[in-house]
Amino acid sequence: MALIAYNHVPVPSFMYGTAWKKEATTQLVQVAVAAGFTAIDTANQLIHYQEALVGEALLALAQQGVTRDSLFLQTKFTPTNGQDHRTPYDASADLTTQVKQSFDSSLAHLHTDYLDSYVLHGPYQRQGLGEADREVWAAIEGLYQSGKTKMIGISNVTAEQLTQLCAQATVKPMMVQNRCYAALGWDKDVRKICRAHGIIYQGFSLLTANQGIFAEPALRAIAQRVGAGLAQVVFRFAMQIGMLPLTGTTNPQHMKEDLQAEQLTLTDDDMQLIETIGL
Repeated sequence: MALIAYNHVPVPSFMYGTAWKKEATTQLVQVAVAAGFTAIDTANQLIHYQEALVGEALLALAQQGVTRDSLFLQTKFTPTNGQDHRTPYDASADLTTQVKQSFDSSLAHLHTDYLDSYVLHGPYQRQGLGEADREVWAAIEGLYQSGKTKMIGISNVTAEQLTQLCAQATVKPMMVQNRCYAALGWDKDVRKICRAHGIIYQGFSLLTANQGIFAEPALRAIAQRVGAGLAQVVFRFAMQIGMLPLTGTTNPQHMKEDLQAEQLTLTDDDMQLIETIGL
């Protein structure tokens, strides 16, 4: 798997996402790594993720000779507004304490003493950034400055919020992870800010958020010409446009096929067509 060197950290070009896998998480992470994935995304949020089961998979993989330093692990701090009653921190504590408790809990779940990337799961408000966002980001910056995480980032963020964070932060985000809609030009406004600031853009729901485009004859024609599946074409488009795509497939065959997207090459015309297909 191709690597992007960022901040002296090798970042794989494709990531396996573990949301909504429930009790199958342990097995699916092992299958994904066996298929060739070396980057795993999770979150300390029991509504949607089973972070501790990712950790169980990592223990099993270690016994098979897959070392911690051969994997890129990313998890998230999820604010109380994204949690149910099972918070991985004292919900009545100050926000800095919540971040520290959640981070320490993640390290314990994942059986590691550092993370490759630590992400704020989303701002506390829909528009702009408030005092809570600033306090939490400062706590995340502290984890980065201590060396406990090699990279830091933010998810589910608007262009306005990202611009504000880049202007105000002591340590700018190095990762942005957003749901990526073709109908919005594949999140072009946020991606433009990422390019300007040297931030890696991670796109998720590339398939599930864009079901409509798979019926497009033009996309089908590209897939037929390059001898690939529609999903492979979308993932290759994402990579060529400068995105780090996530896949959450539970199908072992699809895992292998998704990774094979790296072998494809799309023309400039293909890229132009796909970039505007949902507009």
